[in-house]
Amino acid sequence: MAALRRFLAIMIADLRERTRGGRFWVVLALVGTATWWCIPALQTGWVVVSVDDTRGYYSSAWVGLSLGLIYSTVLAWLGFYLVRGTLVRDFDTRVWQLLVTTPMTRPGYLLAKWASHMVVFCVVVVLSIAVGVIAQWLRAEDRSLDVVELVKPILVLSIPALALTAFFAVLFDMVPRLRRTGGNVLFFFVWSLSFALTSINMDPSQSEWAAQTWLSDASGTTLVQRNLQDQLTGIASGVDAGTMSIGMSTLGEGAKLFTWTHWDVALRDLGGRLVWLLISIIGILLLAPALDR
Repeated sequence: MAALRRFLAIMIADLRERTRGGRFWVVLALVGTATWWCIPALQTGWVVVSVDDTRGYYSSAWVGLSLGLIYSTVLAWLGFYLVRGTLVRDFDTRVWQLLVTTPMTRPGYLLAKWASHMVVFCVVVVLSIAVGVIAQWLRAEDRSLDVVELVKPILVLSIPALALTAFFAVLFDMVPRLRRTGGNVLFFFVWSLSFALTSINMDPSQSEWAAQTWLSDASGTTLVQRNLQDQLTGIASGVDAGTMSIGMSTLGEGAKLFTWTHWDVALRDLGGRLVWLLISIIGILLLAPALDR
């Protein structure tokens, strides 16, 4: 219980430090606005998540899938810059030296920092879900609310990807050469390169391994592509599920929307997503001995 109290104290202290400044609330407002624009009306002629120049009706399942994909890719990139710096602040203000004199363990300290990053991400995700519900209702393409289908893609896709981002935020804070601008630039190139390589080498329509493996990429985009290929066959004939796009694009002329009310995820695929979460936690624990350096 004492270890748990210390863990929660560090995590809550970080959260309070973040919320005291106006920057945190400005970022939340920007995220809410961006989420709204990620679910554009049909009349705008553009879309953020599309499949072969079309998309699903804005049901709870499609809104959840769209937000899950956006946050497992874009937020997993930008979120790094949102949460990093808490360890550096402790080092610069000599709070770390004070904490060393307490019964706190080094793994417990790093886990608390990682958890505080995840709390921030969860606040962002909860806000996005609320905005998604409002957008689904106002777009009025399918107003039936299915909380499970709305939340499921966000949890399955976003949480493991954000956990990995939280790990890198801790790692970069620990390495002196990566604490400042150099680390910010390096993470941008690492993220861009990994996303590009995933798009090229893990396309289920091009790679037999990607089409069969239970371990998707960190963002989960290959898992969604694979499921879309299987599930859209009987729902939207003529739609090539292999051409999924994440990012602003225009809908083709006369594009017909398809009905998407349920996302089937196999247990083995859920296990693959859990692996990324475990990798992040194990990575944090392995960093603990390096704190003394």
